[in-house]
Amino acid sequence: MALNIADLVEHAIDLVPERIALASDEREITYAQLEERANRLGHYLQEHGVKPGDKVGIYSRNTVEAVEAMVAVFKIRAVMININYRYVENELQHIFDDSDMVALIHERRYSDKVENVLPGHPLVATVVVVDDGTDLDYSGYGGVDYERALAGSSPERDFGERSPDDIYMLYTGGTTGKPKGVIWRHEDVWRVLGGGIDFASGEYVADEWVQAKSGAENPGLVRLPVPPMIHGGAQWATLQALFGGSKAVMLPEFSGHAVWRAIDEHKVNLIFITGDAMAQPMLDAFDEGDPETGEPYDLSSLFFIGSSAALFSPALKDRFLDALPDRVISDSIGSSETGFGGIGFVAKGQSHVGAPTVKIDASTSVLDEDGNPLQPGDGKVGLLARSGHIPLGYYNDEEKSAKTFRVYNGVRYSIPGDYAQIEADGTVTMLGRGSVSINSGGEKIYPEEVEAALKAHPDVFDALVVGVPDDRFGQRVAAVVAARPGHRPALADLVELARTSIAGYKVPRSIWFVDEIKRSPAGKPDYRWATGEAEARPADDHYTNGAATAAKG
Repeated sequence: MALNIADLVEHAIDLVPERIALASDEREITYAQLEERANRLGHYLQEHGVKPGDKVGIYSRNTVEAVEAMVAVFKIRAVMININYRYVENELQHIFDDSDMVALIHERRYSDKVENVLPGHPLVATVVVVDDGTDLDYSGYGGVDYERALAGSSPERDFGERSPDDIYMLYTGGTTGKPKGVIWRHEDVWRVLGGGIDFASGEYVADEWVQAKSGAENPGLVRLPVPPMIHGGAQWATLQALFGGSKAVMLPEFSGHAVWRAIDEHKVNLIFITGDAMAQPMLDAFDEGDPETGEPYDLSSLFFIGSSAALFSPALKDRFLDALPDRVISDSIGSSETGFGGIGFVAKGQSHVGAPTVKIDASTSVLDEDGNPLQPGDGKVGLLARSGHIPLGYYNDEEKSAKTFRVYNGVRYSIPGDYAQIEADGTVTMLGRGSVSINSGGEKIYPEEVEAALKAHPDVFDALVVGVPDDRFGQRVAAVVAARPGHRPALADLVELARTSIAGYKVPRSIWFVDEIKRSPAGKPDYRWATGEAEARPADDHYTNGAATAAKG
């Protein structure tokens, strides 16, 4: 068995060639068309010198062509590099340089940035440009039109055998630091993110055809991965659809109304989001209804909403349950360095402590500082860790690899830095990333639980919590808040509500109001930006000795 991403997609192609594989707006392509187009692009890349193991950048929003390009890169045993389409040029410089990419596939709308960055990266010898309705010029750096590249290449599947050891790489920005390339073997990442292990039993899927066969025997589900394809969760929601012969809907531009409109139009069954950054505008759009018709959206086809990789506040979970009471809603944990780690299903009136409480799988544990597993109900806080099928390390960074991928008691773990606690029933409550935790008078405070408490206030649209210097306690809790239009809640009111769900030492002592909270396209918080906001000007409101005082001037 190859246990290779390209092979798994090809199994579905061979069993259900006439089914719709991908849809976007009014365009659809079948599995047979996906096969032909991906083969043509794969041959084009090979003809222009791309070899197994070479890096190929994909710089695109969620489009049909982006998925075709992913499949083509896997087919020729090259390595896909996911490029954040919101990067400015110095960030592009970093990922072009760090990844050693030799080819690039990008949407035409990014041509000006590519033209400015490419001169410093002579390794990038091949550039393919996807037409997106814009008119930027790409002739100056030798870009070739995507459809022209496909038209002149072979549609045949004649790429030879592949290996479970082929490399899948995912660049992750996390919450701090420069993007890092996480290196996975194809088999390992399929086992933890692609359906290669049965989560309930922990048993391996023995037959690599099982997903394709199961999909062929049943009507294909329609899936909508809402986060950008630069996000690993969106990539794997799409790949799981393709492994099982299902239809995946591509949404190039996110908005709450766009999501509900796509569900209505394509009769979507499952959607995947990343926490509050998507949930909040979706709920607001749901309340408004379709602006074109004035009617509620038809969501009768939708039965599952899954969130992962970002804070999904209990207050917003409750709103989803009120709006869509008969749907299954889940909150999962995981990271680029661990893959899937556990899942929790949302019920009305759950605790408002912040990050999710989930059932972990057999390969996930919580370790103390000496690498020993913590026990249920012991009240101790440790680091979330995963063993078994985990990444090989970070690309070009042995020092960070050694810090994240560690061996304790003969077991190799991936430990990206998320703190957690095991409850008496064996479930795990996530507390947040240690790199952004706040130390106030010796007490460790995790921003996510404070953010969730603040978002329970109806006037708060979004919030990030950071630590700022304090003469007495070293750090104090500070909140950067985007309020709903026309509102500006008093800090005293926010503190009063927060104290109903978190301890008094965790509540914000200072607040800064902003028009919008800065997050990555995948919804991850930008804590460096929030800290900068707090450092740039005096707070708008302070809370001292039980009283809040607005800043003067």
